[in-house]
Amino acid sequence: MTEKKLTIAIDGFSSCGKSTVAKELARKLGYIYVDTGAMYRAVTLYCMRNGLISDDGTVDNENLKKVIGDISISFSYNKLTGANATLLNGELVEDEIRRIEVSNKVSYVSRIDFVREQMVRLQQDMGRQGGIVMDGRDIGTVVFPNADLKIFMTATPEVRAQRRFDELTAKGEKVNFDEILENVNQRDYLDQHRDVSPLRQADDAIVLDNSNLTRDEQFAIILQMVEDAKRK
Repeated sequence: MTEKKLTIAIDGFSSCGKSTVAKELARKLGYIYVDTGAMYRAVTLYCMRNGLISDDGTVDNENLKKVIGDISISFSYNKLTGANATLLNGELVEDEIRRIEVSNKVSYVSRIDFVREQMVRLQQDMGRQGGIVMDGRDIGTVVFPNADLKIFMTATPEVRAQRRFDELTAKGEKVNFDEILENVNQRDYLDQHRDVSPLRQADDAIVLDNSNLTRDEQFAIILQMVEDAKRK
């Protein structure tokens, strides 16, 4: 009998490790991985490069709407390293979209209704066949409300800020912890209070607080969730 291929939605707050878990889970299961957060970061980078967003986060909605359909976002996968990379109109932008300058503006772009509608269309096209792991803010509530498994990840703001600080420092960037913590709290507020597809836990999602879990402990818990979902 062919094993059931699940649609797995992983939602939660910023810097909870959603993407890391989703990538690892996709590799383990042989599923397709889609990093939805990277898609919004790529659109934000496009806006920054093309003068469509100001320093205070004001977006030129009129002109962005004219070009949103022409913004191509895709993912490459390296089978040898297991690494995913984000491409914006064919250009590799994986490192650039993770910088603090993009992090500070992504919530202003991701809350725009026509941006979210276009990204959701792209995401749904990617995941129609099952055998997919997708992470973001509204996967279990908007993109795949009928997902076989919904996980809602969270951790304290301080823990998430420290993880982000360590990640950026390891890349050689000079960053300030307090600035990152402020960014985490600001993004939490904006994500939960935006008018379109606000961040919220789906009623049937399983909450996973990983504040005090190691990566191995967390992954073992998630693998058990997958096995349980396959039996349903």
